[in-house]
Amino acid sequence: MPGVRKSKGQGSGVKGQRRAESEKSNLAPCPLPLAPVVEIYRDGGSSGNPGPGGYGTILRCRGKEKELSGAATETTNNRMELTAALEGLRQLTRSCRVTITTDSQYLVKGMTEWLPGWQRNGWKNSKKEPVLNRDLWEALVEAVKPHQVDWQWVRGHAGHAENERCDTLAREAISTMQVRN
Repeated sequence: MPGVRKSKGQGSGVKGQRRAESEKSNLAPCPLPLAPVVEIYRDGGSSGNPGPGGYGTILRCRGKEKELSGAATETTNNRMELTAALEGLRQLTRSCRVTITTDSQYLVKGMTEWLPGWQRNGWKNSKKEPVLNRDLWEALVEAVKPHQVDWQWVRGHAGHAENERCDTLAREAISTMQVRN
């Protein structure tokens, strides 16, 4: 998919550095060399699956930071994971080079591995069943089009400061929603 690529971890030592250099040389030149670099950190979750859910997103660009959060009364963990990324991308007003850091394998694999097959097979998964959350996947496909996106996975609840902050934002959004209802 043009403009979307999965980040590969770099190994340590000379051998790993050579591998990383050769992988970089196989990538097309950045189509947006002067575009702003934006970092998006995000997390989503639900209390019960389905149940009340929330998301938290941090956008960082040129030394400035913006936090977003939201909640839904009846949702799933995966819907909130996708929503967190989508809401971050919706904040961008021009083409950017974007790194999205997430603890969701569902999001990373969906955008970098599964999506072409789903589209080719009429939005059916490998079991020939309709893809869950198709509305959000389609919205993400549109949202990434003007950008060069690099998807990075991090282990959740492992001390990654921005991931932990996004988790807190998501939980606070759920609590705020429940108090209002």
